[in-house]
Amino acid sequence: MTLLGHDRYCDEIVGQTALLRSHLAGADLSATVPTCPDWTLRQLAVHVGEAHRWAEHIVRTRATKNVPVEEVADFDGPTDGDPAALDAWLAQGAEKTAGTLRAAGPDTEAWSWGWERTAGFWARRMTQETVIHRADAAIAAGVTYAVAPELAADAIDEWLQIVRFAQEKYPDDTAQELRGAGRSIHLHATDTDTDTDTGTGTGAGLDAEWLIEFDDKGIGWRRGHEKATVALRGPLTEVMLAFYRRLPPDGGRLEVLGERELLDFWLERATFG
Repeated sequence: MTLLGHDRYCDEIVGQTALLRSHLAGADLSATVPTCPDWTLRQLAVHVGEAHRWAEHIVRTRATKNVPVEEVADFDGPTDGDPAALDAWLAQGAEKTAGTLRAAGPDTEAWSWGWERTAGFWARRMTQETVIHRADAAIAAGVTYAVAPELAADAIDEWLQIVRFAQEKYPDDTAQELRGAGRSIHLHATDTDTDTDTGTGTGAGLDAEWLIEFDDKGIGWRRGHEKATVALRGPLTEVMLAFYRRLPPDGGRLEVLGERELLDFWLERATFG
Protein backbone atom coordinates (compact mmCIF):
# COMPACT_ATOMS: atom_id res chain seq x y z
CA MET A 1 0.00 0.00 0.00
CA THR A 2 1.36 3.42 -0.98
CA LEU A 3 -0.08 6.61 0.45
CA LEU A 4 -0.69 9.48 -1.93
CA GLY A 5 1.47 12.02 -0.09
CA HIS A 6 0.65 14.69 2.46
CA ASP A 7 0.49 17.60 0.04
CA ARG A 8 -1.80 15.67 -2.28
CA TYR A 9 -4.18 14.92 0.57
CA CYS A 10 -4.20 18.58 1.60
CA ASP A 11 -4.97 19.58 -1.98
CA GLU A 12 -7.74 17.02 -2.18
CA ILE A 13 -9.50 18.27 0.94
CA VAL A 14 -10.03 21.54 -0.88
CA GLY A 15 -10.66 19.99 -4.28
CA GLN A 16 -13.12 17.34 -3.13
CA THR A 17 -14.97 19.92 -1.07
CA ALA A 18 -15.26 22.14 -4.14
CA LEU A 19 -16.80 19.22 -6.02
CA LEU A 20 -19.15 18.53 -3.11
CA ARG A 21 -20.23 22.16 -3.19
CA SER A 22 -20.91 21.85 -6.91
CA HIS A 23 -23.22 18.89 -6.23
CA LEU A 24 -25.13 20.98 -3.70
CA ALA A 25 -25.55 24.00 -5.99
CA GLY A 26 -29.20 24.29 -6.93
CA ALA A 27 -30.14 21.07 -5.12
CA ASP A 28 -32.94 20.74 -2.60
CA LEU A 29 -30.97 20.81 0.64
CA SER A 30 -33.96 19.44 2.56
CA ALA A 31 -33.98 16.23 0.49
CA THR A 32 -33.16 12.98 2.25
CA VAL A 33 -29.82 11.38 1.35
CA PRO A 34 -30.66 7.81 0.21
CA THR A 35 -27.30 6.40 1.32
CA CYS A 36 -27.46 8.21 4.69
CA PRO A 37 -31.22 8.24 5.30
CA ASP A 38 -30.97 9.90 8.71
CA TRP A 39 -29.63 13.06 7.03
CA THR A 40 -30.85 15.70 4.65
CA LEU A 41 -28.42 17.08 2.09
CA ARG A 42 -27.83 20.09 4.32
CA GLN A 43 -27.11 17.87 7.33
CA LEU A 44 -24.68 15.85 5.23
CA ALA A 45 -22.86 19.01 4.19
CA VAL A 46 -22.71 20.25 7.78
CA HIS A 47 -21.33 16.88 8.89
CA VAL A 48 -18.46 17.20 6.39
CA GLY A 49 -17.72 20.79 7.36
CA GLU A 50 -17.88 19.88 11.04
CA ALA A 51 -15.41 17.02 10.50
CA HIS A 52 -13.00 19.36 8.72
CA ARG A 53 -13.10 21.92 11.53
CA TRP A 54 -12.76 19.23 14.20
CA ALA A 55 -9.64 17.76 12.57
CA GLU A 56 -8.18 21.22 12.02
CA HIS A 57 -8.69 22.10 15.69
CA ILE A 58 -7.07 18.86 16.85
CA VAL A 59 -3.97 19.38 14.71
CA ARG A 60 -3.65 23.14 15.27
CA THR A 61 -3.85 22.76 19.08
CA ARG A 62 -1.73 19.57 19.08
CA ALA A 63 -4.46 17.93 21.11
CA THR A 64 -3.45 14.93 23.20
CA LYS A 65 -6.98 13.66 23.80
CA ASN A 66 -10.36 13.69 22.13
CA VAL A 67 -11.92 17.12 21.69
CA PRO A 68 -15.71 17.43 21.98
CA VAL A 69 -16.94 18.92 18.74
CA GLU A 70 -18.88 21.53 20.72
CA GLU A 71 -15.53 23.06 21.70
CA VAL A 72 -14.64 23.71 18.06
CA ALA A 73 -15.36 27.22 16.84
CA ASP A 74 -18.15 27.61 14.24
CA PHE A 75 -18.57 23.83 14.02
CA ASP A 76 -22.31 23.74 13.29
CA GLY A 77 -22.51 25.92 10.21
CA PRO A 78 -24.73 28.87 9.36
CA THR A 79 -28.12 28.87 11.04
CA ASP A 80 -30.12 30.92 8.55
CA GLY A 81 -30.55 28.18 5.93
CA ASP A 82 -29.00 30.31 3.19
CA PRO A 83 -27.36 28.00 0.59
CA ALA A 84 -24.76 30.66 -0.23
CA ALA A 85 -23.76 30.90 3.42
CA LEU A 86 -23.44 27.11 3.66
CA ASP A 87 -21.33 27.06 0.51
CA ALA A 88 -18.99 29.73 1.88
CA TRP A 89 -18.75 27.95 5.23
CA LEU A 90 -17.76 24.68 3.55
CA ALA A 91 -15.14 26.39 1.39
CA GLN A 92 -13.66 28.29 4.32
CA GLY A 93 -13.43 25.19 6.50
CA ALA A 94 -11.73 23.12 3.81
CA GLU A 95 -9.16 25.83 3.09
CA LYS A 96 -8.43 26.34 6.78
CA THR A 97 -8.09 22.62 7.42
CA ALA A 98 -5.78 22.07 4.46
CA GLY A 99 -3.65 25.05 5.47
CA THR A 100 -3.25 23.85 9.05
CA LEU A 101 -2.42 20.30 7.98
CA ARG A 102 0.05 21.48 5.36
CA ALA A 103 1.81 23.77 7.82
CA ALA A 104 2.00 21.02 10.43
CA GLY A 105 3.50 18.42 8.10
CA PRO A 106 2.57 14.74 8.14
CA ASP A 107 4.59 13.70 11.20
CA THR A 108 3.33 16.26 13.69
CA GLU A 109 1.76 14.49 16.63
CA ALA A 110 -1.93 15.03 17.36
CA TRP A 111 -4.61 12.87 18.95
CA SER A 112 -6.69 10.65 16.69
CA TRP A 113 -9.13 7.81 17.21
CA GLY A 114 -7.11 5.62 14.84
CA TRP A 115 -3.94 3.61 14.50
CA GLU A 116 -1.74 6.66 13.97
CA ARG A 117 -1.79 9.93 15.91
CA THR A 118 -0.38 12.41 13.42
CA ALA A 119 -1.42 15.24 11.14
CA GLY A 120 -0.79 12.86 8.26
CA PHE A 121 -3.51 10.55 9.54
CA TRP A 122 -5.97 13.44 9.60
CA ALA A 123 -5.03 14.65 6.11
CA ARG A 124 -5.83 11.25 4.65
CA ARG A 125 -8.93 10.74 6.79
CA MET A 126 -10.44 14.11 5.87
CA THR A 127 -9.72 13.47 2.20
CA GLN A 128 -11.55 10.17 2.21
CA GLU A 129 -14.31 11.50 4.47
CA THR A 130 -14.99 14.06 1.76
CA VAL A 131 -14.59 11.63 -1.15
CA ILE A 132 -17.23 9.25 0.22
CA HIS A 133 -19.71 11.85 1.42
CA ARG A 134 -19.37 13.62 -1.91
CA ALA A 135 -20.69 10.41 -3.42
CA ASP A 136 -23.62 10.55 -0.99
CA ALA A 137 -24.35 14.10 -2.10
CA ALA A 138 -24.08 13.24 -5.79
CA ILE A 139 -26.47 10.31 -5.40
CA ALA A 140 -28.97 12.49 -3.52
CA ALA A 141 -28.71 15.32 -6.03
CA GLY A 142 -28.90 12.98 -9.03
CA VAL A 143 -25.63 14.14 -10.58
CA THR A 144 -22.68 12.24 -12.02
CA TYR A 145 -19.96 11.13 -9.60
CA ALA A 146 -16.37 10.50 -10.65
CA VAL A 147 -13.18 10.24 -8.65
CA ALA A 148 -9.53 9.77 -9.62
CA PRO A 149 -8.54 6.07 -9.64
CA GLU A 150 -5.74 6.54 -7.12
CA LEU A 151 -8.16 8.21 -4.68
CA ALA A 152 -10.69 5.41 -5.07
CA ALA A 153 -7.99 2.78 -4.48
CA ASP A 154 -6.73 4.65 -1.42
CA ALA A 155 -10.29 4.80 -0.07
CA ILE A 156 -10.48 1.00 -0.23
CA ASP A 157 -7.08 0.65 1.45
CA GLU A 158 -8.09 2.99 4.26
CA TRP A 159 -11.43 1.24 4.73
CA LEU A 160 -9.66 -2.09 5.16
CA GLN A 161 -7.38 -0.51 7.77
CA ILE A 162 -10.43 0.84 9.61
CA VAL A 163 -12.10 -2.58 9.67
CA ARG A 164 -8.94 -4.25 10.98
CA PHE A 165 -8.53 -1.48 13.57
CA ALA A 166 -12.13 -2.04 14.72
CA GLN A 167 -11.35 -5.74 15.12
CA GLU A 168 -8.33 -4.92 17.27
CA LYS A 169 -9.81 -2.17 19.44
CA TYR A 170 -13.57 -2.64 19.76
CA PRO A 171 -14.59 -6.02 21.25
CA ASP A 172 -18.30 -5.39 20.68
CA ASP A 173 -18.02 -4.24 17.08
CA THR A 174 -19.67 -6.41 14.44
CA ALA A 175 -16.32 -6.48 12.59
CA GLN A 176 -15.30 -9.08 15.18
CA GLU A 177 -17.41 -11.59 13.23
CA LEU A 178 -15.18 -11.22 10.16
CA ARG A 179 -12.89 -14.02 11.28
CA GLY A 180 -12.29 -17.65 10.41
CA ALA A 181 -9.55 -18.93 8.11
CA GLY A 182 -10.31 -20.28 4.67
CA ARG A 183 -12.59 -17.50 3.39
CA SER A 184 -11.58 -14.62 1.14
CA ILE A 185 -12.88 -11.74 -0.96
CA HIS A 186 -11.37 -10.50 -4.21
CA LEU A 187 -12.00 -6.92 -5.33
CA HIS A 188 -11.24 -6.55 -9.02
CA ALA A 189 -11.30 -3.22 -10.84
CA THR A 190 -11.64 -3.77 -14.56
CA ASP A 191 -10.84 -0.28 -15.84
CA THR A 192 -7.48 0.76 -14.39
CA ASP A 193 -4.99 -1.54 -16.10
CA THR A 194 -4.99 -4.59 -18.33
CA ASP A 195 -7.73 -6.93 -17.13
CA THR A 196 -6.17 -10.29 -16.25
CA ASP A 197 -9.29 -12.15 -17.38
CA THR A 198 -10.10 -10.38 -20.64
CA GLY A 199 -6.87 -8.71 -21.75
CA THR A 200 -8.58 -5.33 -21.92
CA GLY A 201 -8.27 -2.15 -19.92
CA THR A 202 -7.15 1.46 -19.95
CA GLY A 203 -3.48 0.81 -19.22
CA ALA A 204 -3.50 3.36 -16.41
CA GLY A 205 -0.95 1.28 -14.53
CA LEU A 206 -2.78 1.19 -11.19
CA ASP A 207 -2.78 -2.09 -9.30
CA ALA A 208 -6.43 -2.03 -8.28
CA GLU A 209 -7.11 -5.58 -7.16
CA TRP A 210 -7.27 -6.77 -3.58
CA LEU A 211 -7.35 -10.15 -1.88
CA ILE A 212 -8.95 -9.89 1.57
CA GLU A 213 -8.39 -12.97 3.70
CA PHE A 214 -10.22 -13.91 6.88
CA ASP A 215 -8.19 -15.31 9.75
CA ASP A 216 -8.88 -16.21 13.34
CA LYS A 217 -6.94 -13.10 14.42
CA GLY A 218 -8.66 -10.74 11.99
CA ILE A 219 -8.56 -9.78 8.35
CA GLY A 220 -5.48 -9.35 6.19
CA TRP A 221 -5.17 -8.09 2.63
CA ARG A 222 -2.79 -7.53 -0.21
CA ARG A 223 -2.95 -6.15 -3.72
CA GLY A 224 -3.03 -8.64 -6.57
CA HIS A 225 -5.08 -10.94 -8.76
CA GLU A 226 -5.88 -14.15 -6.90
CA LYS A 227 -8.76 -16.57 -6.67
CA ALA A 228 -11.09 -16.09 -3.73
CA THR A 229 -14.30 -17.37 -2.19
CA VAL A 230 -16.16 -14.48 -3.78
CA ALA A 231 -15.18 -11.69 -6.16
CA LEU A 232 -16.66 -8.23 -6.66
CA ARG A 233 -15.77 -7.10 -10.14
CA GLY A 234 -16.35 -3.91 -12.15
CA PRO A 235 -15.13 -0.33 -12.67
CA LEU A 236 -13.01 0.89 -9.76
CA THR A 237 -15.26 3.74 -8.66
CA GLU A 238 -18.27 1.43 -8.59
CA VAL A 239 -16.32 -1.26 -6.72
CA MET A 240 -15.34 1.36 -4.15
CA LEU A 241 -18.89 2.62 -3.75
CA ALA A 242 -20.28 -0.90 -3.40
CA PHE A 243 -17.61 -1.75 -0.84
CA TYR A 244 -18.70 1.33 1.11
CA ARG A 245 -22.34 0.24 0.75
CA ARG A 246 -23.22 3.16 -1.51
CA LEU A 247 -24.20 0.95 -4.46
CA PRO A 248 -25.69 -2.54 -4.67
CA PRO A 249 -22.84 -4.99 -5.37
CA ASP A 250 -24.48 -6.58 -8.38
CA GLY A 251 -26.12 -3.60 -10.07
CA GLY A 252 -25.06 -1.63 -13.12
CA ARG A 253 -21.62 -2.68 -14.34
CA LEU A 254 -20.78 -4.63 -11.18
CA GLU A 255 -20.92 -8.38 -10.87
CA VAL A 256 -20.45 -10.84 -8.04
CA LEU A 257 -18.72 -14.15 -8.77
CA GLY A 258 -18.70 -16.98 -6.26
CA GLU A 259 -20.34 -17.11 -2.84
CA ARG A 260 -22.47 -13.97 -2.71
CA GLU A 261 -23.40 -14.79 0.90
CA LEU A 262 -19.85 -14.09 2.07
CA LEU A 263 -19.81 -10.66 0.43
CA ASP A 264 -23.15 -9.83 2.03
CA PHE A 265 -21.81 -11.08 5.36
CA TRP A 266 -18.87 -8.66 5.02
CA LEU A 267 -20.98 -5.69 3.97
CA GLU A 268 -23.32 -6.15 6.93
CA ARG A 269 -20.47 -6.29 9.46
CA ALA A 270 -17.66 -4.06 8.21
CA THR A 271 -18.04 -0.89 10.24
CA PHE A 272 -16.33 2.27 11.36
CA GLY A 273 -15.95 0.95 14.91
